[in-house]
Amino acid sequence: MPLRVVLVTVAAFFSALVTQFVMQNSGSLPEINLQNIIKPRPASIAGVASVIDGDTIEIHGQRVRFNGIDAPESRQYCDDVKGFEYPCGRRSAEALDKFLAASRPVQCAFVTWDRYGRFVGDCTRADGTDVAAWMVEHGQALDWPKYSNGAYAAQQAKAQAAKLGLWVGNFQAPWDWRAQHSDELQAPATPTFALGSGNAGCNIKGNISAEGERIYHVPGQKYYSVTIINQAKGERWFCTEAEAVAAGWRRSNR
Repeated sequence: MPLRVVLVTVAAFFSALVTQFVMQNSGSLPEINLQNIIKPRPASIAGVASVIDGDTIEIHGQRVRFNGIDAPESRQYCDDVKGFEYPCGRRSAEALDKFLAASRPVQCAFVTWDRYGRFVGDCTRADGTDVAAWMVEHGQALDWPKYSNGAYAAQQAKAQAAKLGLWVGNFQAPWDWRAQHSDELQAPATPTFALGSGNAGCNIKGNISAEGERIYHVPGQKYYSVTIINQAKGERWFCTEAEAVAAGWRRSNR
């Protein structure tokens, strides 16, 4: 038998074995993230961060997901100590925004790319404080064992014992909440809630209070930085104060 025919036969045999192995073991093979194959691996990223939600920020146009933790989703509600619902996703984002504003800039060391193309990293404030650890220790996010290997379990136990943040009442783990609301969620793009964003030049925040009052906040006011716009609730951005007044909003007193 010619050597060429032998080689082709052997190659076909091994190809068949590989195919059979993959078909029988595909359920146990790890998920391949193509982002980590085709995208370059930066060393780090640093700058003043805009808060997207309790576990995601944006620096220089790059979304950064904190490694090893999971915070409530922007649209997620939890129960407080009295059993009343409150926007825990929004509270988490507010807490993060206030925490980061106290010591800028933020620096994040690269860990991996996630499937949405976000930079997943270990982030610290300018004073060296670990951002993810702080969020978990203050009950604003959870240790995510799937990715953390329990790195923040001690901080979580401390928050739970002190009944801080989420632990003051009842809540659903963010990963379980997403699983139940998968039809409503899309890949991260434009968040329902956003801190310190808006269209260029249109940075006036039209907020609706718990009492239904329409109030707008302009840059520099006391509550501007922590005001989050929920477009699904009817809140919006304005380009001028005249536009806000014409639409029925009044200027915030603070």
